[in-house]
Amino acid sequence: MHGLIANQLRLFVIDKLGRDAWLDVTDVAPGVLTEAPPSLDVQVADEVIVAAVVRAAALAETPVPEVLRSFGNFLAPALLRVYSPLVKPEWRTLEVIENTEERIHTAVRIKDPSAGPPYLKSRRVADDEVLIHYTSPRKLCMVAEGIAQGLADHFGETVVISQPECMLRGNARCLVSVRLQGLRR
Repeated sequence: MHGLIANQLRLFVIDKLGRDAWLDVTDVAPGVLTEAPPSLDVQVADEVIVAAVVRAAALAETPVPEVLRSFGNFLAPALLRVYSPLVKPEWRTLEVIENTEERIHTAVRIKDPSAGPPYLKSRRVADDEVLIHYTSPRKLCMVAEGIAQGLADHFGETVVISQPECMLRGNARCLVSVRLQGLRR
């Protein structure tokens, strides 16, 4: 995974559980996950990130999917900062989601073909709703849910997120609905 993700995971664990917890996590997920932040350009093996998340979840006594969702929420502001040149100032939650694949993931793949962000096919199904078709061998759709919530938090919006299809439940893809509250249908 991209070094940005590893670095944000480090900050997330320290923020939620403390520095000692991060040191505990690095014991089970060694390598570039040390106390020093990993370089944003380095690739971190998926297995290292997964081991870190599983250990953090155990330390927090929280199910892994909930930790992944919470991490996605934590990650959203950092992603907005890093990729702000690709985000139009007038965009809000649904517009950012709609344009993530074309604007952000495409740029990530061009800059670093090994980064491997998930493939998102997003479409607006109503003024207040976007459907995301998420596919990735990593099956980290809970992070995508958390990012959607983190975007809404950032923009001061309220969303309802549901996942009628999920690879973790045996579906071929994840289908994530993000519906904005407060708009009239």
